[in-house]
Amino acid sequence: MAGTEGCLACDLVAGRVPLPGGRIASSGHLVVEHCVGPLGLGSLIVKPLRHVTAVAGLSGEEAAELGPLLRLASQVAAELTGAEQVYNCLWSHAGGEPVHIHYLVQPVTRAEMERYASHGPALQAAMFAAGELPEAAAVEQVAERARALFAGAGR
Repeated sequence: MAGTEGCLACDLVAGRVPLPGGRIASSGHLVVEHCVGPLGLGSLIVKPLRHVTAVAGLSGEEAAELGPLLRLASQVAAELTGAEQVYNCLWSHAGGEPVHIHYLVQPVTRAEMERYASHGPALQAAMFAAGELPEAAAVEQVAERARALFAGAGR
């Protein structure tokens, strides 16, 4: 699936942009990858394989796969990190323009909340401000563990 060139989500799926950890799981119409941004090791992205810019634009098949895959990705993220909570957030804008929708599945630990002295959207903003990307080797290790967890869940 080629996707829309110049769309980061599509470019990652198509291999036009390097994706540390590679594809972790797929449900047929959706894919799970490790987040490429500064939102912490073990943060996963769940997104449609095809270029879609609104939840209302999902096909029936994509919508049917979304809930179960988000639930499973949340379980995997929690197990990977020992998170106190796992956030599920829809991201759909870049530069004020609609982009390929993607759900951030972000495991949050007490240590992260203490380090950034915040939680929720303020924690995410603080992590973006710090701009610390996980090391590629660490992402590769976490992605391999995540693949095993997804596979063990029958995916």
